[in-house]
Amino acid sequence: MSEERRKRQQARVAEPEKISLSRKHFIWAVIVAVAVIAYGDWWYYSSHRYDDFAKCLSSKGVKMYGAYWCPHCAEQKEEFGRSFRYVNYVECAVKGTREMTPACKAANVQHFPSWQFGSGAPLVEAVFPLQELSDKTGCSLP
Repeated sequence: MSEERRKRQQARVAEPEKISLSRKHFIWAVIVAVAVIAYGDWWYYSSHRYDDFAKCLSSKGVKMYGAYWCPHCAEQKEEFGRSFRYVNYVECAVKGTREMTPACKAANVQHFPSWQFGSGAPLVEAVFPLQELSDKTGCSLP
């Protein structure tokens, strides 16, 4: 009987270690989950920060003319991040060449990027800071 009693006592002593270990795993799992959620929120906010601004530009008839090979166009697109997809963008280069598309020839685009602030407005050739685009259009920045 004393042998059985000793085994029960050892089992009781070992049990808190198991609970302690599983509790540590649970705490680490919660910490990792919170970190992943926080990173996801940060990423979504930083990636979609200018969505409403870009949509406002498009609703006001603002267009950006650019070319896939143009480094200044890439710089302008980077300012918007993922929100650039809402900007009314006209690609002027025929894929794989430096030839201009008929739409850009008709709009008389000479340099990239070129912005048009409304239908029939003259083209303005520049990389604009977002604040300046906001000032020109009345679209609010976040």
